[in-house]
Amino acid sequence: MVKIIHDNDADLAPLKDKTVAVIGYGNQGSAQALCMRDSAVNVIVGETETLDDKPNPSWQRALDDGFKVMSISNAAKTADIIHILLPDEFHGPVYKKHIRKHIKAGKTLSCSHGFNIVFKGILPPEDVDVIMVAPKSPATEERKAFLAGFGVPGLIAVRQNPSGKAKEIALAMAKAMGFTRAGCLECTFEQETFEDLFGEQTVLCGGLVELMKAGFEVLVEAGYPPEMAYFECVHEVKLIVDLIYEGGIQKMNSIISNTAEWGEYEVGPKIITPKVKDAMRKALKDVESGKFARKWLKESRKGSVNLKAKREALGQHPMEVVGRQIRAMFERA
Repeated sequence: MVKIIHDNDADLAPLKDKTVAVIGYGNQGSAQALCMRDSAVNVIVGETETLDDKPNPSWQRALDDGFKVMSISNAAKTADIIHILLPDEFHGPVYKKHIRKHIKAGKTLSCSHGFNIVFKGILPPEDVDVIMVAPKSPATEERKAFLAGFGVPGLIAVRQNPSGKAKEIALAMAKAMGFTRAGCLECTFEQETFEDLFGEQTVLCGGLVELMKAGFEVLVEAGYPPEMAYFECVHEVKLIVDLIYEGGIQKMNSIISNTAEWGEYEVGPKIITPKVKDAMRKALKDVESGKFARKWLKESRKGSVNLKAKREALGQHPMEVVGRQIRAMFERA
């Protein structure tokens, strides 16, 4: 059983007199920076002032939130702990251009996803600490839980520890962001990266979205109203997941009808068949070998043309069109 690390196992003292530079003030960057600052950590923000010759809204948002904002290069130069929270595809290029020249012994390089360390988008020198502090939650829920006096679960990992204090720094950051209130797990960079990518692709995003689309399409093709299909195959997913989140699958089964529970046992395994698990195993191997990472980074370097096309196509799918209409109806009510 993995040990759960709680508040009493962590101390904020390792962050005393240190400056943490949060690189990137997007969803995660803003949530983590605000939580650390509320815990009396000295936080600065590294951002780009303009994007495509236009003012960068993230820069202005950080200023509006009261942070000292500077270029990524200056933030990396100033900080003791450089916490990179940019999208994965930008870590490597930004590190090489703006951060690498300021990395030196005594500093800590940190992130919330091990993608670029594991797949060698970033090759840090051996004389710096390299850690990961990662929430297991979307940024909005992370900040909401912190403000409510609790927190979301998190992960910490240590890749390099020349100072001998890397774990203590990671735990201090986790405590400052409220993760140890809920409970933290210690893992390796590989474990976090591989499990995260696998979960996103096969269950949370890829698997779930395709399952909802397939169910919606089958009902509509059989002549059922799209609005009813949306309620059944998309809208109610949240209600079911909320029950599982609160008390597990058995709690959910105790609340739904006996008919629905029997259908789960009788039909579910016929949908998620051994062939599906074989496809999942293949997806996991592609993650572990780096095949998925190489394909995604190649796509990103070409301007994410396929990603943008798929994003556009999804927006035009009848399930999404009907969903927008239904949500708008609720808003008017």
